[in-house]
Amino acid sequence: MSAAPPTDWFRDAGFGMFVHWGHSSLAGRELSWPMVGGVSVLPFSDALPVAEYQSTAASFCPVKGAAREWVARAADAGMGYIVFTARHHDGFSMFDSKHSDFTVARGPYGGDIVAEVVEAARAEGLRVGLYYSLSDWNHPDYPAFADADRPYQLIAYPRSDPEVWPRYLQYLFGQITELLTGYGPIDLLWFDGGWERSAAEWQAAELHALIRSLQPDVLVNDRLPGFGDFDTPEQMVPAQPPARAWETCMTMNSTWGHCPSDTEYKSSVELVQRLCEVRAGGGNLLLNVSPSGDGSLPREQVDRLDALAAWMQVNRTAVIGAGPGLHPWQFAGPSTRAGNRVLLHLLGRPFGAVKVRGVPIRGVRAVRHLGSGADLTFSTTCSVADQMFNSNPMGEVAIDVPAELITAPVTVIELVMEENQ
Repeated sequence: MSAAPPTDWFRDAGFGMFVHWGHSSLAGRELSWPMVGGVSVLPFSDALPVAEYQSTAASFCPVKGAAREWVARAADAGMGYIVFTARHHDGFSMFDSKHSDFTVARGPYGGDIVAEVVEAARAEGLRVGLYYSLSDWNHPDYPAFADADRPYQLIAYPRSDPEVWPRYLQYLFGQITELLTGYGPIDLLWFDGGWERSAAEWQAAELHALIRSLQPDVLVNDRLPGFGDFDTPEQMVPAQPPARAWETCMTMNSTWGHCPSDTEYKSSVELVQRLCEVRAGGGNLLLNVSPSGDGSLPREQVDRLDALAAWMQVNRTAVIGAGPGLHPWQFAGPSTRAGNRVLLHLLGRPFGAVKVRGVPIRGVRAVRHLGSGADLTFSTTCSVADQMFNSNPMGEVAIDVPAELITAPVTVIELVMEENQ
């Protein structure tokens, strides 16, 4: 087995953009799930007849070059990579594939959207990730899902006849080969849909070996059964961070696809705070956007990306390239660290001084408000015995932060420590 690829770039990236887009976006529907009757965790995935759901594939023709807008906004917001839905569970490929006629290239659009996303990402200096569903509810050899198969069974999806399953695997392996040979270096493969089959049925070991042979450095998420270079908790910040590289994927509202009826958006304050919390745990935030049928982003999502960009313009170093900071008992909130700088993330207005415990108090060289660079006054305390007998005792730092410097969504305070402390 080949060695696991390095995850350094991924750990440092901190922030990425997930893009869920497909032909169902034209009708303002969640991707894939309506065709199987919906699922409770996606409240806007109302059931539709399979033919009605898939009917928008014939007219899906977005504006050319739409990806440039999202990628530019990702770069402005300080994101380091993008993950795009090359093919979701509904089987509609957003690239030109020799293994399927059910693609954006065979419809009125006549182009290759994956190629456009890759080109736009590289132009902005972003790493490239591709989402790919192992399952395909449209492929006849999977087999294709029919209205009569409802209610959908998560782990009891109908099996195809044994003699045709190898044809499906040939299609699956063929499309992965296309994605890893037709677009230059791909940094990340984001699998999904693996719950419907076992690792042996997917031939996951053979698929993983193929991936490594084609692009040894590509990172693979944990949704290829039995494999994975990083973990993907969904829609939450885990209470206990995973031991290895990880990434929380999260929507701005409740839906992954373009659903105008879903108007319950997280505020920009909450999104910035989730970013800080994820980075304090050593993970990345993969924040989803859902373009409309023509490829434009909803105004609500643009507004939140603008707010993230404004905050990142002055606080970027607190989250990008910074790792976990203090233990929770040391500071009441998220914190990160970059070299000899400890970054305290204030999620609200403190009632009094900001306290940091368990640090070498004589090693504190400066305390600043990150946004303005203003020096802040602070005092230190420790036990009497430590004062008498230790040259650099561990103790508490109390920081005075003027009220006018505490602003939403997150105020960052920087402790500059002596090197190696």
